[in-house]
Amino acid sequence: MIHTEGPLLSIDVGRQETSEENIDDVLEAFVGGRGVGTKLAHDRIPFDADPLGAENRLVFATGPLQTSMMSYTGRMSCTGLSPLTDGLLSSNAGGFMSRPFVDTGYSAVEIAGASDELVGVHVTDEGVEFEAVPDLAEATVEETTEYIEESSGLDMEHTAVVGPAGENEVRFACIMTSESRAFGRGGLGAVLGAKNVKFLTFDGDSRPDIEGIDEELVMEIHKEASESGSPMKDAGTVSVSDFANAVGALPTKYFEELRYDKVDDIGSAAVIEHKYKKGTCSSCAFACKLPTRDEESGLETEGPEYETMMSFGSNALVDDFVAIMKSNELCDQYGLDTISCGDSIAAYLAAEDEFGNTDLIHDLIEKIAHREGVGDTLAEGIDRFHEELGVDNWTMKGMEFAAHDGRTLNGQGLSFATSNRGADHMYAEMYQLEYPLVAPDQALDSDGVEGKSERLIEMENKNAVHDSGVLCKFAFSSMDHDRYARLFDTDWETLQEVGGRIVELERHFNNERGFDRSDDDALPYELEGIDEELSNYYELRGWNDDGTVPETSVSGSPAPADD
Repeated sequence: MIHTEGPLLSIDVGRQETSEENIDDVLEAFVGGRGVGTKLAHDRIPFDADPLGAENRLVFATGPLQTSMMSYTGRMSCTGLSPLTDGLLSSNAGGFMSRPFVDTGYSAVEIAGASDELVGVHVTDEGVEFEAVPDLAEATVEETTEYIEESSGLDMEHTAVVGPAGENEVRFACIMTSESRAFGRGGLGAVLGAKNVKFLTFDGDSRPDIEGIDEELVMEIHKEASESGSPMKDAGTVSVSDFANAVGALPTKYFEELRYDKVDDIGSAAVIEHKYKKGTCSSCAFACKLPTRDEESGLETEGPEYETMMSFGSNALVDDFVAIMKSNELCDQYGLDTISCGDSIAAYLAAEDEFGNTDLIHDLIEKIAHREGVGDTLAEGIDRFHEELGVDNWTMKGMEFAAHDGRTLNGQGLSFATSNRGADHMYAEMYQLEYPLVAPDQALDSDGVEGKSERLIEMENKNAVHDSGVLCKFAFSSMDHDRYARLFDTDWETLQEVGGRIVELERHFNNERGFDRSDDDALPYELEGIDEELSNYYELRGWNDDGTVPETSVSGSPAPADD
């Protein structure tokens, strides 16, 4: 089985000390990316750590495929203890940073401790440099990347940055890379901000040569990406908006409704009208990104994608596409997850009967990023403020809901319940099977949850390996069991076992922090038969019926470090 190569670089930003460690056993067992990050975080972050404390760690990691030039591989992973969910969480981002990262020669880079002053950290194959940057306090993502290029000659492709939201420890702050791409969900930007790290840069000339990559398959997939006629190339993920609305899976009016009668004004047609050039990630011929521009105002942004269209559009009853573009751009500049931020604002609009008020929305984004006024409350996330506002708690494990509503797509609802990350549609992507966005022989009836656990487990395990590769989710159209086996130089059954170990380590860490079935796998709505199917899911996983992992399943994992 191919895997990432190179040592782990540990950086203690408080002591401004670094060390290197051979982790070949971890790489061989967990491939790279999310798998390696999960294993290291599970074993090195204390189970009782404060997500915003010095004992939390962030692990950045690529996979073996970032040493190739295959399409769909311009991504990398970041793992840590989430200040939003209070559990272990991996997030991955596209863009261009993955190649400069592998050029450092490290398989993973771990950020530990906390600095007394605001710093930037420059990582190269020749060492680590710490730079005091007090003048960048409260700087936007664009301002910070411009500073880095002017001072060090490294452009945005080499950078991981937090905006004001990360510095102010907003619980859904992002880490931004390539200026507009995000390690988005779960608030890992707040973790970096709490460590007083404004940015990281990566550069070098020590990319490893990984043996076993099937170059013939790499070229086949690259060619298919180039020649694909997918609607995703024209409108990105927003291309699903009309279909989601038609089947009643588009959250609207703070989850009160499932269809939006103004979707035509903010969906695919609006994206295509405002898209002014092609955009892509490193080495990818699929080119699905959405550089958009409003000619009248001059506003430019990248997006919005479907989830942003939902959170700042239908869920807030906004039918002005340019206003959604502005919300997207503000979130990118301040470093905010558009899903959690948009949903949190929609909750406030519901409480104040202010749906559709775009001026208020844009003002609230700024207030959240700077924790000013009511923004300080909203920055905590819905799970922590819903009672104060008197609104329903639309979260799972503390994470705000994505679109692809589980009340219509019931297997997706089940996957929201089991996801270790919370209400994240990308954890298993059951919605793909239920719309369906796959071939008929792969599709599932969207109605009901009975008997779907076996397929759900397969999807969760596959995505764990996918995120360890690290592959973009848009690669699904080019991948089947045989191609996964060829690409990772092993067999499908082994990949399922690897994915299962990753999911289990995430679950075990969360169990140690008090997560179980009763509180954390319970949806905010009823699905017929879900209790029985959750029991079936746990049994198939070999877990206890309360949703916890037996200690014998994780025996052999070293005890967490005391730091």
